[in-house]
Amino acid sequence: MKFTYLLINFLTVLFPLLLSFDKRVRFFRQWKHVFPALIISGLIFLGWDYLFTITNVWSFNPNYVLGIYFLNLPIEEILFFLSVPFACMFIYECLNFYVKKDLLKDFELAISATLLIFSALMLVLFYERVYTLVTFFVLSALITWLGFISKKSYLSRFYLAYLVSVIPFLLVNGILTSLPVVIYNNVENAATRVGTIPVEDFFYSMALLLLNVSLFEHFRKRALKRK
Repeated sequence: MKFTYLLINFLTVLFPLLLSFDKRVRFFRQWKHVFPALIISGLIFLGWDYLFTITNVWSFNPNYVLGIYFLNLPIEEILFFLSVPFACMFIYECLNFYVKKDLLKDFELAISATLLIFSALMLVLFYERVYTLVTFFVLSALITWLGFISKKSYLSRFYLAYLVSVIPFLLVNGILTSLPVVIYNNVENAATRVGTIPVEDFFYSMALLLLNVSLFEHFRKRALKRK
């Protein structure tokens, strides 16, 4: 169906959007910080996406998109970089509200170090694979900056939110890769999949969400300082 990818985007954002007006979390009050983060990260990742499309790292199945393109990207792919991060930041804020204890604080350093070691290993083994190279380079740069240089206090809470977000991620990306809506060129990735999902997608998603959360927290902190 031509509207399949559009429908996935719609369902991804529907419940977080509606529940944003919950009287307890009141996520809608954070939208003024959320949307600048979405726009900035979206522009960065869409540039990456555009380059990957024109270099045949991946492509989009015309059977599942409307056929409206901008810079070689279907409109649904552009919406993906708004709907998915929005939903995940909603998860992040809900966990911050309902889970008062920072459950992963004592494990933050170990998690960050493990991710950096794994990223370094993937970069060494698959440095000629474009998707693998860019994904793990960007992720390791973000973790190094946020975890070891600027030492952001929210990183452990981000890790918890990411773990929770893996559940809907498996559903959404499972559909996108099994139909497939997105077609991957295995010459440019590690050719290793979890079900139908390339292993890089898990870390691509982590980098996307980490950038969004860091920008969201930046704008929120700046607003608090102004008050």
